[in-house]
Amino acid sequence: MKLAANLVCLFTCLIAVAGDRVYVHPFNLFSFNESTCKEMENLVQEGKEMFVPASIESQTTPAYEDDLNAKAKLETMSLGIHGRQKLSYLNDLVYVLGARFYREPMEAQRGQNRLLSPTSIYSTLVSFYLGASNQTAVDLQGLLGFVPPSGDPNCTSRVDGNNVLSTLRTIESFLVKNRDEELLFSKMLYLFSAPGAPLSESFVHELVASADELYVRAVDFTNPVEAAKQINTFVEAKSGGRSKHLLTDLDPATSLQFAMDVHLAVTVKKASRLSEPHEFWVDTNTKVLVPGMSVMGTFKYKTDTSKTFAAIEVPISKNALLVLIQPLDGNDLDKVEAELPLQLSAWLQDLSPRQIKLTLPELTIEGSSDLQELLRDMKLSALLGKEADLSKISNANLTVGKVINKALFKLSSDGADQPEDPTTQKEDLVFLEVTLNKPFLVAVFEQKSKAMLFLGRVTNPQSTV
Repeated sequence: MKLAANLVCLFTCLIAVAGDRVYVHPFNLFSFNESTCKEMENLVQEGKEMFVPASIESQTTPAYEDDLNAKAKLETMSLGIHGRQKLSYLNDLVYVLGARFYREPMEAQRGQNRLLSPTSIYSTLVSFYLGASNQTAVDLQGLLGFVPPSGDPNCTSRVDGNNVLSTLRTIESFLVKNRDEELLFSKMLYLFSAPGAPLSESFVHELVASADELYVRAVDFTNPVEAAKQINTFVEAKSGGRSKHLLTDLDPATSLQFAMDVHLAVTVKKASRLSEPHEFWVDTNTKVLVPGMSVMGTFKYKTDTSKTFAAIEVPISKNALLVLIQPLDGNDLDKVEAELPLQLSAWLQDLSPRQIKLTLPELTIEGSSDLQELLRDMKLSALLGKEADLSKISNANLTVGKVINKALFKLSSDGADQPEDPTTQKEDLVFLEVTLNKPFLVAVFEQKSKAMLFLGRVTNPQSTV
């Protein structure tokens, strides 16, 4: 947790006071205040309302799901000084945790495509934090990077998880603010519990803030093969066919299964499809032919001081930025990945405008991560293991199974013909030609907040995992 503590110290210095503005410690932007603490005490005394989810086999939509999804509307929020501070502080915490999860299975997935959504992973862990009590809540808060300025374990040293989720949704509201035709974004959350296992109404309602759609159903996990089949069929139907094969197996001891599924598809309007297939070298001996595109314009670009990689930033919609990292001079992607910056801002620093002709493959990459498995690899399996205190989710003892985070990113051109060579169009401009024909890194940022929505490795542009 030392890295999280260092981030808190960093932001304490960076968030300066201007004029008569009142300084607010970054942690306190998300923590409970005293009046909220009193309200929470009253709620605890009143007890918790429970409900038992409808079966996944039900042919009718339960009324509670209609009610939940009626409330799951993305609304763009206006930001004051504290709102901007919250975004800045939270974005770095999201990136640090996302990069940590990205690095963990690197050796096991060497040579494969990899994709994850730092914002979705973070919101998943915040969701479990909302359902946690006692030491489990303290440990999850620490994993999320929120280190209170004092060691006082009272209510005001705790993070308001609803505040965090609403800030993350603000970022996503910026992404779809103008309803760009070239950008399609969706985020769906699925919660499956064992038959008869009661769930807290207040907990489930708190999850509404984390996704576009929320589905809560009961599944018999004692037959894991049939349970996985039922869940996969259900998710495929609810996603309109976009998400298939969510699960391959299940633990029959599971009584709570969580899945977050996020999709982003972007059509680059100013890009032109190549008339011939694009050659892409998966490795030194393997070449594949895939659809390619070309786009010309003024894009931000840099090479690092050691000439290990080049980075290019390309706006792909009104609210989304694509950052591509290309190894240089014989360096391989493994070396570049090993040197991923620990600070989010480093991705977008020192880039300078250049006239560039960029040629790259059209992308369809998918990644699926089980946070339970990643936590075990990080020696943190107790966070959501059998000993975890998740009493705010249910008054029954729950065994959390897989915690799936699935991400899909598609990038394509609008299908227009390839333009003439830029040198024949504008003789006074010199275009730097950048061609991505070997494995590279890809990241997607929301433009206004600079939050990292996706981080991945492209080894085969048209292969999913």
